[in-house]
Formats: sequence, C-alpha cells, structure tokens
Amino acid sequence: MVEAMIAGERDPAVLAEMSRSRMRAKKGQLVEALAGRFSEHHGVVARQILDHIAFLDASIATLSAEIAERVRPFQPAIELLCGIPGWGRGMAEVFIAETGGDMAVFPTAGQLAAWSGMAPGSHESAGKRRPAGVQHGNRWLGRVLIEAARAAARTKNTYLGAQYRRLAARRGANKASVAVAHSMIVSAWHILRTGEIYRELGADYYARRDDPERQARRLTRQLENLGYTVSLTAA
Repeated sequence: MVEAMIAGERDPAVLAEMSRSRMRAKKGQLVEALAGRFSEHHGVVARQILDHIAFLDASIATLSAEIAERVRPFQPAIELLCGIPGWGRGMAEVFIAETGGDMAVFPTAGQLAAWSGMAPGSHESAGKRRPAGVQHGNRWLGRVLIEAARAAARTKNTYLGAQYRRLAARRGANKASVAVAHSMIVSAWHILRTGEIYRELGADYYARRDDPERQARRLTRQLENLGYTVSLTAA
C-alpha cells in the first residue's frame, strides 16, 4: 500500500484492496485511515524510509550468512540447544558465541548461570544471608536469555511456560523471567555436557510433584478457617 501511494495511487478503496491476511477483515477501517492528504514530499520521505529498511534487511542477511558460516562447526550443538522452548537459532548462536560452546570451562551449571548473570545474588551480614537480586554477568547473553524466557512464557504444555506462570503470579513478571532464564542456562549446560536432547517435563510437572496429602491438609485448614467441619473420605 505504501509503495502504491508513493507511485501516485490515492484512492482509499483501491489501497485498502491491497491489504492481506487478517487486515482484509478491516478494509472498512483501512478506507477511513487512508483517506487524507499524501503529497509528493510525503512520498519522498516514505521512499527513503523503505529504502533504509531494505538496506538494513540486506545487511542483516549478509551478517546472518557470515555468522552461519562461522558457527558451522557447532551445528550439532546448535540443533540440540534449539530443542529448549523459547530458543531459536539466533539464541543458540549467541550462546555459542559468548560461551565458546565448551562447557568444560564451567565446572558446574551454577557457575555458568552466575557468569551469565542469571544466578540470584545475596548479601550476608552478621551471619544472615538475604536475597539481593541477580548478579552482574555477561550482558549480551543475559539480554537474549531474558528474551528467550519471555518467548517460553507464551508456550503451552511446557515446563518452562508453567514455571513462568507459577512464579509470575507470586513474584511478578520480571523475577519470573529471570527464573526461567536460569532454568534455560542450566538445561543448556547439561545438554552440551552430555550430548542429550532436551527432555520436556511437561506443564503438569508441579501438579505431579505436589504431595497429595500435604495439599489435602492445606485445603482442609482453609475450609476450617472459613468455619466448616471437614471430613475426608478417599475416593
């Protein structure tokens, strides 16, 4: 539509007909939005913007091809890492670029998490330890880990998605994202150390782990606090 406007088309109905996919259901609104004044100097500016976007797309494609060539020796590792929910090839490539792909330099998953900035810090005073947010770490890896965590939060039927929703309800979205990112970095360490594929625990992991008897006692106490007398009979 923008290209047609630059070329001289001004009829809102004609422009709206160029809409695609879900936008076609809003052609009436598009006609209203496209009715206005679009002068030649607007076309000049729009042409510059589109050309700049095309230049950036071409630059990204060139760099992506170069990155793909550089990480070719790590292709098996990248394929394994892409099995983690929320991880795509770009996330796996950043992980390889920042860590070197060799988990032998990180004796434990906890050390890798701390190095990436995805491990909780703490302050100790008078023998007492208090949480102090996350530690400072590799900011490039940390940024993409948080992005991947937020992507995993939107997944269905996954452990990471369930972990995010469980924590976000109690501690907020930001802390939940960091916790999911921590789980991801720990999984990545184990995957590359063992060569095994990512094992999905399932969205019902927490429900399966909960002790039924303890849960029954908790629910009984809640009902008793509301003034009820509770008698439980096993089904």
